[in-house]
Amino acid sequence: MGGTNFFRAMPSIDEPAFEPHLVGMTDTTFAVTESAAKRIAFLASKEAKPVMMRVAVLGGGCSGFQYNFSFEDARSDDDLVIERDGASVLVDSTSLELLKGSQLDYVEEMVGASFQVNNPNATSSCGCGNSFSV
Repeated sequence: MGGTNFFRAMPSIDEPAFEPHLVGMTDTTFAVTESAAKRIAFLASKEAKPVMMRVAVLGGGCSGFQYNFSFEDARSDDDLVIERDGASVLVDSTSLELLKGSQLDYVEEMVGASFQVNNPNATSSCGCGNSFSV
């Protein structure tokens, strides 16, 4: 099971199972940087079976909402799949509403490396950058 064929067998948000909602980087309001895509592809390649990174927004955190990153081997019916540079990113429809216009990046700094969401909808965020409010 590799690449696009893996996703073609799964149902999509608003299309029949034979035409899932796969989008390129120019077709969505949520973007994945080259740096993030390369890191996701690297991490996914270390797994025993094909996985996709899920980016979700959950209630909680010190500012009201928090970002959650996980790897999953299957997508849900309401997931949007974003593919770039060998990486696949899942975003559920509820999270996508809070992530419109945002960008997932992978940043390496002296103090460490992390995935970060640059979200123009966030009116405030906590010091660690993992939670935000709108």
